[in-house]
Amino acid sequence: MKKILLFLLFLCPFPVFAEELIPSAKSGILIEVNSGKIIYEKEKDQRLSIASMTKMMAQIIIMEEIENGKIHWDDVVTASKNASDMGGSQIYLEAGEKMTVRDLMKGISVASGNDATVAMAEYISGTEEKFVERMNQKAKEMGLLNTHFVNCTGLDEKNHFSSSYDLSLIARELVLSHPDILHFSSIYEDYLRQNTNKKFWLVNTNKLISQYEGTDGLKTGHTDDAGYCLAATTKRGQLRLIAIVLGESESKIRNQETMQLLDYGFLNTQLKQLKEKGEEIERITVSKAKPNTAIIVLNDSLNVVEETGYEKNYSFDVKLNSISLPMKAGTVVGKIHVLDDGKVISSEKLVLKNDLMKIPFLDLYFQNIRNVFSGIF
Repeated sequence: MKKILLFLLFLCPFPVFAEELIPSAKSGILIEVNSGKIIYEKEKDQRLSIASMTKMMAQIIIMEEIENGKIHWDDVVTASKNASDMGGSQIYLEAGEKMTVRDLMKGISVASGNDATVAMAEYISGTEEKFVERMNQKAKEMGLLNTHFVNCTGLDEKNHFSSSYDLSLIARELVLSHPDILHFSSIYEDYLRQNTNKKFWLVNTNKLISQYEGTDGLKTGHTDDAGYCLAATTKRGQLRLIAIVLGESESKIRNQETMQLLDYGFLNTQLKQLKEKGEEIERITVSKAKPNTAIIVLNDSLNVVEETGYEKNYSFDVKLNSISLPMKAGTVVGKIHVLDDGKVISSEKLVLKNDLMKIPFLDLYFQNIRNVFSGIF
């Protein structure tokens, strides 16, 4: 009976019944990254303990600090006693031990180190409590309705929760806005304290990195309250998916059901390119500009996510901003939206292909005179 069910599952386009795909998970979701399209869901808004999946939000804050130049990869962080006393998964920091931001991020991403996460939280915000306030503020900015953090590690505490849908948005933010995180989350094994007598071997807690083709992240989690959890991101060709499972009873089942989600997504989903990067969308005449024609092109390829084997006809809606002279090539001047039955399903920025200069006053003056005389004669 089970074999027949699986056979029917892969014959049918999504969506499918939740219990057919991840029966052991309390909650789960599968999305395509670029569009955010939900391919599959099960109890996606249920508030649950999330263990170390919490650290994905901590990683967003750390990456923002790096990208804004407030901290640097080679900065040296001194671990506090508070950080070194963290239980659960750790890289065994000692109070007073010094480690670079880069190595601490490696410890967070590969080994899910609670001590490494608290050390970074204290380095950035002074205390873990203040860092957690930033995490909650970021959750609010992202519009997460079913997420609240009490700590930065995911250790079980009352009123610390999220949902598979919110976690998919956090994971998507990491992958799209901070892609350097994949340099860390894709490491399967490495070392810390390389040239010391305390050399520490790191092995990624996410076994899909080595077991499932194209997987390069993202985060595992396990506590008594949360069970076994996983956020996995996998890219094959141009298609990148994120799968979230929460509340699994065993790590083996967690990995198996996550792979079933990803199998289903890659089997039933295709990324279709409608227009190429740099393709001309419009030409408009710009008064008092040199040249007087603005060439509007796509900033990147325009894609849609479809069910495999299903062809659709789409319409397009172009929204352009006003042109202010002068304007350099590459300036964003609007957006193009892809519509399916009137609903926006994909968008891409439009940019100026050519420089536009403002015609000098004297040139404009003589041009007007020439226009007047050409009209007379």
